[in-house]
Order: sequence, then C-alpha cells, then structure tokens
Amino acid sequence: MNSANGHDERIAKMTFASVYPHYVAKVEKKGRTKEELHQVITWLTGFNEKMQQKQIKDKVTFEQFFDQATLNANAHLITGVICGYRVEEIENPLTQKVRYLDKLIDELAKGRKMEKILRAE
Repeated sequence: MNSANGHDERIAKMTFASVYPHYVAKVEKKGRTKEELHQVITWLTGFNEKMQQKQIKDKVTFEQFFDQATLNANAHLITGVICGYRVEEIENPLTQKVRYLDKLIDELAKGRKMEKILRAE
C-alpha cells in the first residue's frame, strides 16, 4: 500500500512540462501530429492549445494541472490497461486522471481513429 501512495505522490509532483515532450515524441514517432495531441488534451481537460502552453511555461504539477482542468464528462468511458493498471479501477482520483491522459495518448500513437479516442457517441 505504501508503494502505491508513493507512486501517487510522485505523479502528483511531476510537472506536465516534464512529460509533454515525451507525449509529442511518442505520437510523432507513430506518424500522428502535435495538433492531434493537443486535440486529445483539449478534449480531456478543456485546455485549448494556448492554455496548454501556459501550463508548460508555468511548470505546473499534474496536481495543479488537473485542479485547473475541467474533465470531459465522458472521461469515465476511458477504459483499459495503461502502465500495468486498469484505468477504471485506479482509486486515487488524480492518478486516474493522469492515466486517462496516458491512455488517450497511447491510443493516438497506436493509430486509433480520433472519433474513437474522443469517445464520440
């Protein structure tokens, strides 16, 4: 249980700016664009591209990032395994939100259609 708490704390203190370049590299390596990445982040958080860049510039932690975000009402539809965890079963709300983002970016990198990634109904 302590390792899970430590894991959650590490995620909370990690900055969005430190992870963002990895997101870009991952999707571009698989032939997707930075614009598509921004579209996915906007869908989940409500942050437009300008707001995303401000989050990066201000070096906000994931905790601050998701405190300021307006999570998409359909975020609960994001399911599956990422980093060895089933996202719908993650108990810590912040860790779950970060893993939602990871899952969406993973789906983007794997070539999934945008309407499926954005849980269009």
